[in-house]
Amino acid sequence: MSADRLLSTLLLLQTRGRMSARRLADELGVSVRTVYRDLDRLRATGVPVYAEQGRTGGYQLLDGYRTRLTGLSEREARVLFLAGLPTPAADLGLAEEVAATRLKLLAALPAGMREEAMRTDAVFHLDAPGWYREAEATPYLPLLVDAVFSRRAVDVRYRRWREPQEVDRRLYPYGLVLKSGTWYLVAAATGRTATYRITQILDAVVSDERFERPADFVLGEYWSSYLDGFHTRRYTGTATIRLSPRGRERLAANVPPEVVRAFDATATAVGGDGWSEAVIPTESTEHACGELLRLGIDVEVVAPGELRQAMADAVCVLARTYGYIGPGGTEAGVSGRTGADVTQDA
Repeated sequence: MSADRLLSTLLLLQTRGRMSARRLADELGVSVRTVYRDLDRLRATGVPVYAEQGRTGGYQLLDGYRTRLTGLSEREARVLFLAGLPTPAADLGLAEEVAATRLKLLAALPAGMREEAMRTDAVFHLDAPGWYREAEATPYLPLLVDAVFSRRAVDVRYRRWREPQEVDRRLYPYGLVLKSGTWYLVAAATGRTATYRITQILDAVVSDERFERPADFVLGEYWSSYLDGFHTRRYTGTATIRLSPRGRERLAANVPPEVVRAFDATATAVGGDGWSEAVIPTESTEHACGELLRLGIDVEVVAPGELRQAMADAVCVLARTYGYIGPGGTEAGVSGRTGADVTQDA
């Protein structure tokens, strides 16, 4: 650890130029006294470090001095492509390695290129998770990272959507995917390759069994194929809906992109008030009802009847909740007026 810190101190001075002892201490996460000791050790090894006094003073290397000690460790080499992704790297338990790798890469660049790289770093930031959602806890992610690299099987307890919900599996991890802030494990199990949401892993233990990933397996290609199949499995039905002009504007903010594309591809004008009718894919009656209710009075379900009735029932329940009284003093209810009537009167 001391040798790594000395190298980091040297690389910081090489990439940043003059730095105070306090700034070095903050960068390295140590005390100022430790920085003073490390600087003395560097001088003792022949590194030309000198100090300048005053308000703008600090420690720096003799002009023209440049170390070539920028070799990456095994773990640092692993995170080379995560150098610009600090948050995912932290999820993977590799935050320190990413910081060290970035520093070594900067130190290896010529001065002009190093300045350009630092300017680029200052104006770009990646925040993977979507809006309106908390970051997901992934306590087993670092363990799975090690299993992927060491090619060792993992015994997990996994919670899935169908019965039995909790199952035990021995997984042979092929790779990890970060999708919209959510981590997934791609692994072989029970004779096939499958995808597992890491937040659904309830327990995980690395086994002693080692395996070889198939030579023809390409993670990116698998994921693209998985997404294509996912959308096919996801949408099992269709619905015909009508949208007002405002509803069409709001559609993209309330339903998935594939639903928006389907609406745009099949939309036809109905009536003279700007409403349009189209066919969209649906997952289930319950799910479609929940999504379409977000559009309020700007949507009407034409078909199928089951979804239209589900919308009407939901509207009637809302009407009762808020004490809606229809014409003639009749309270709205599922067995009385229809949801379409309630919406129209409201």
